[in-house]
Amino acid sequence: MAGRKSDFTLTKLDDLFTTQAQRDEEQLSKIRDIPLELIDDFPDHPFKVRDDEDMMQLVESVKERGVITPATVRQKEDGRYELVSGHRRKRACELAGFETLRSEIVDLNRDEATILMVESNFQRSEILPSEKAFAYKMRLEAMKRQAGRPRKENVSPVGTNLRTDEQIAQETGDSRNQIHRYVRLTNLVPELLEFVDEGRIKMRPAVELSYLDEDCQRDVVDEIDLNDATPSHDQTIRMRKLFNEGNLTTEAIHAVMSEEKPNQKEKIVLRGDRVRQLIPKNIPVSQTEDFVCKALEHYNKFLFRCPGCILRQRKLRTVKCRLHWKSILAVTHLSGKSVSILTMI
Repeated sequence: MAGRKSDFTLTKLDDLFTTQAQRDEEQLSKIRDIPLELIDDFPDHPFKVRDDEDMMQLVESVKERGVITPATVRQKEDGRYELVSGHRRKRACELAGFETLRSEIVDLNRDEATILMVESNFQRSEILPSEKAFAYKMRLEAMKRQAGRPRKENVSPVGTNLRTDEQIAQETGDSRNQIHRYVRLTNLVPELLEFVDEGRIKMRPAVELSYLDEDCQRDVVDEIDLNDATPSHDQTIRMRKLFNEGNLTTEAIHAVMSEEKPNQKEKIVLRGDRVRQLIPKNIPVSQTEDFVCKALEHYNKFLFRCPGCILRQRKLRTVKCRLHWKSILAVTHLSGKSVSILTMI
């Protein structure tokens, strides 16, 4: 992200007495093609690597031009390498059939590597709430270890060092409170966290649910599946209060979740895979809703042009209408007389 600085990049003494050309040559000597089989992913890497359309485009780019920006790795004690940044590039090389990854070898300890890993991945265009949650948590913990034990006067209301979370807030644009809300999400069971990523559960209700124990959270998941509805912020606040009082039983969760919310409306659920295969590939996902609505409007007009459907809508006695045939035959009784209608489409 623009304007951000790493916490560990300091000017070396030797750099003061060398030319830029010498420094560039020294850095170039640390860049090499490393066998993929010797590179391990970063432990507990919070950012997902998806084999989606963007990945396929990256694979084609790698096939044509190679890895333009080297990945960053650090060497481990056993001689293998740990990937700090470049997990998507590594996956693209695997899918492209490459055996090596162009990488820069850096000398970092685990905390420094963690901070760099989070910073480099925050440049992605799309980041899921779950990815931000674990990334913020890892970076806060690494920065706290670097800074030492926080002083009591610098402790925020949720128990983290004021200097570190303020620094992250300035670099990322998220407020301190928002950062800690993200970190709270790491206490959710995977099913609830997935609902957050999908947008079915918003941030504030998710934070309230994060204070429940695992058994209660799984009861909430069961109720969501049963009612096909997620809890409101008010409902999660009440469930958290009941939990703190020791009264949040399975029955209590069912009672709260069974309430009809004021803004709850009947929903029409369409299977994405079924709908998507009927939509031209050149229509982006963001325009799917508009395309479906226009298609329904067109189909509705078609129905009103179909004599069989018109007669059926008038609730006449006998109507036979086959929309996908080249001809439609509708037979009914109108004013006591038998009428046959043959329409070519």
